[in-house]
Amino acid sequence: MIKDKLREVRERTGMNKKEFAEYIGIKYTTYNNYETGAREPDSEFLIRFSKKFNVSTDFLLGLQEDKEILYSYELKASEFEHIEKYRSLDPLGQSHVDSVLDWELERTTQAKESTDTIEHLQQRLSIRSIPPHFFAYYGKIAAAGTSVEFSDIAAGVRAYPENEINKNADYVIGVNGASMEPEYSDGDIVYVQKTEHLNVGDIGIFQKGNNIYIKKTGENGLTSLNPDYPGLTADDDRIIVLGKVLGKAEEN
Repeated sequence: MIKDKLREVRERTGMNKKEFAEYIGIKYTTYNNYETGAREPDSEFLIRFSKKFNVSTDFLLGLQEDKEILYSYELKASEFEHIEKYRSLDPLGQSHVDSVLDWELERTTQAKESTDTIEHLQQRLSIRSIPPHFFAYYGKIAAAGTSVEFSDIAAGVRAYPENEINKNADYVIGVNGASMEPEYSDGDIVYVQKTEHLNVGDIGIFQKGNNIYIKKTGENGLTSLNPDYPGLTADDDRIIVLGKVLGKAEEN
């Protein structure tokens, strides 16, 4: 009976009648009459109730005892035909169908996982297939001194995927010290474009005597980004521009 189905659904929520009536938006006396059987609910209430609790109206009316049949479970015509055929089978036949469904579900799941893995590998390969750009690497020397000429201190060659930052770079050089923090820190590697001229505000690589520096070009000389470090003036040794810093190289 309807009253029994209403009570069954309510009890699954853990609410008492008063709480349940308030939850579904009707008066307590009205709901109590429905659940005690003193009054039959109309079709509008049953439809709204079935949607709210995701049960079929057939279940509420007692036409279908299986409470797992849901209001929102929609079937295509062909799927309904399959279900009708399944219901007509004996237990052995249904167990055979269950086994085939389990096998096919496992196969489909494994196929999807394989496809996802292949797509992931393809994405990784496409990233790695970006042609590398090779740069002369001048070690961790910019900002603190060396005792050799700049042209003699290349530490080797490094490869980086070509991008918008490094496409105009001629070499890379390592930063030594903290004078250009927070933008460039000790151990960073920067892309450098060879040039003999820099504009005010540009960050560049400079040589003064036998020392190599990374500094910012200011109105009255070269400055450090870190206020704890002094700038750089020519004094007796002239300052040579070795290149413009284009940005930081991201290490793999």
